[in-house]
Amino acid sequence: MKKKRILSGMRPTGKLHIGHYVGALENWVHLQDKYESYHLIADYHVLTTDLNTTNIYSDTIDMLIDWLAAGLDPVRSPMFRQSQIKEHTELYLIFSMLITANRLERNPTVKEQARALHIEQIIYGHLGYPVLQAADILLYKGNAVPVGEDQVPHIEITREIARRFNNQYGEVFPEPEALLTKFSRLPGLDGAAKMSKSLNNTILLSDEPEIVKSKLRKAVTDPQKIRRNDPGRPEICLIFSYHRKFNPSQVQQIETDCRSGALGCVDCKLNCSEKISSFLAPIIDKRKHYEANMKEVLDILSDGEARGKKAAKETMSEVHDKMKFG
Repeated sequence: MKKKRILSGMRPTGKLHIGHYVGALENWVHLQDKYESYHLIADYHVLTTDLNTTNIYSDTIDMLIDWLAAGLDPVRSPMFRQSQIKEHTELYLIFSMLITANRLERNPTVKEQARALHIEQIIYGHLGYPVLQAADILLYKGNAVPVGEDQVPHIEITREIARRFNNQYGEVFPEPEALLTKFSRLPGLDGAAKMSKSLNNTILLSDEPEIVKSKLRKAVTDPQKIRRNDPGRPEICLIFSYHRKFNPSQVQQIETDCRSGALGCVDCKLNCSEKISSFLAPIIDKRKHYEANMKEVLDILSDGEARGKKAAKETMSEVHDKMKFG
């Protein structure tokens, strides 16, 4: 049986952190075995919230290297830049005719982003970026999209647009399903928000052990657990959430010792930093390989873009046919 296809993507923001891994990359790597995978470097999407493109190429390469180091296989999973495949913008234009402004204004994710970024006036491109996302997915006829819960409203918009096109012009696009990621969010080191480089509360996939240790030493824990013997509340402690992901075999004992006061925060953080660094070690080794072999990285990108263009052209040929533009 032919495998179903998924389209996954990220905006290029440079080196990735463990929140990216937990929320997306880990899932992408596993899904390569089950699905035909396409991976999009969504550089046009950067413009929806930041017009400065000075570092977009270097950020792209840094992110691509982290994808490869984390285990994405370029043979099975072509990786490509959105801006290098012009069919994305053509399909985006067509799809923009199939949805109303009112429908886009009801999208809760855009509203939340605007509040988080303190945006008072939403630009046209930001309001319409779920339409561009729909074009990204449907250009490759994605049957499924791995996302966190906050992105589910976008997938519903994609499904609506696919239905509208198919009803208007004839069957071309599948209606993709959302594949929810188990760990969709990881709290940042400040304990106030999810991990984000803009908030400077991250552990990067490329952080060496001493850096991880230093960052965790300053991380926020239970404010009521001041001294070692004070009983703690692991359910509100971000360090405990890291243990759950990177140290599952000790979670039960850590919870017991934290609640009783037998485990102090300093020892808990040190243990956690060692487990995170042990997990990151093979990723860092692979990253160093790619950093030392940049031609290999660029060849992977070039090959991925050639394969992406082929799939995109095939889809747009069908679209032109159905719309009588051929």
